[in-house]
Amino acid sequence: LKGRDLWVLVLGRFPTHHKIGIPEFKYVANMHGDETVGREILLHLIDFLVTSYRRDPIITRLLNNTRIHIMPTMNPDGFEATKVPDCYYTQGRYNKNGEDLNRNFPDAFEDNNVSIQPETQAVMNWIKNETFVLSANLHGGALVASYTFDNGNSVTGSLKGYSRSPDDDVFIHLAKTYSFNHATMYKGTGCDNRQPFPEGITNGYSWYQLEGGMQDYNYVWGQCFEITLELSCCKYPPADQLEKFWRDNKVALIEYIKQVHIGVKGQVTDKNGNPIPNAIVEAKGRPHICPYRTNEQGEYFLLLLPGTYVINATVPGFKPMLKTVEIHDNTGNFSALKHDFSFSEVSIRSRAASCPKTPLYQELERASAAVKPTLHVLVLMTVML
Repeated sequence: LKGRDLWVLVLGRFPTHHKIGIPEFKYVANMHGDETVGREILLHLIDFLVTSYRRDPIITRLLNNTRIHIMPTMNPDGFEATKVPDCYYTQGRYNKNGEDLNRNFPDAFEDNNVSIQPETQAVMNWIKNETFVLSANLHGGALVASYTFDNGNSVTGSLKGYSRSPDDDVFIHLAKTYSFNHATMYKGTGCDNRQPFPEGITNGYSWYQLEGGMQDYNYVWGQCFEITLELSCCKYPPADQLEKFWRDNKVALIEYIKQVHIGVKGQVTDKNGNPIPNAIVEAKGRPHICPYRTNEQGEYFLLLLPGTYVINATVPGFKPMLKTVEIHDNTGNFSALKHDFSFSEVSIRSRAASCPKTPLYQELERASAAVKPTLHVLVLMTVML
């Protein structure tokens, strides 16, 4: 309906604003209006977190060190349009304009010729205005944790039926964190035993190709790792089953939030200690097609599994800084490894940098397919000119 708001509840020690060093996390449910389990269990999750704060030491530490955003419904119109609950498909899947919101985002692989819907635009603005690090969107109709990429091309290996992101190892870990903490998802039997999912996880593209999905958009343009959680074989189950769905997902929902604290985080500052926004900070060997940059406070957050990494901080026009870090599992400490970068020769604010919403991987595919001698000729011409 025109003018209707999408409601988000934010929980944490500092719920009203971002605090330096505290990562932002989000759960979004019900983007398909007829898939209702996620909407319901997120309301239970809110109740559980609020009532456990200062009573349960783990939840207390989690909320003190994480800012958690919860959007129970991204498609309230679709939910209301689902007049007759059904386990399978209904018209309520779509928004008021008859659009599928999970096919409505800019796509990194091909031109997504759709009209961006108000709900989609609101979520895109939300992602742009917060420093989200980790996220999940909750669906129904299957029982599996699905991860990036949903779309692909030859650059990401889709010719072999799997579309691999530079952080594939982290995504597999995130998906397994959910599936193995869920009551049954890890068994991987799927629904009606038709489609088994080993360990209860799948690469999105391997399952089925999808253009304009929200999880790929989060990862490429939002610098936020998101997975898609399919939580019920029945999209709109009877009300008396809802309590069991909450019990089945409760531990997984909490354990997944804790993963926002894996890897490394820190601030990039100039010689006067002022934050440098838009500095590029990435782990060597895993470059993002749209480089990950620091926020307004000069902060970066990189989700990485335990191991040794070289972190490269770059301020355009200056020599990059490299730091070798040893990362351990810090989820129990509720804080990623901290490492700051100080550029002693820099005393400028980095210019705003935004990534174009064009299909970035399309360009990469063209470049990799180009004949090398042609490239050399182009380089020589440029030099001569």
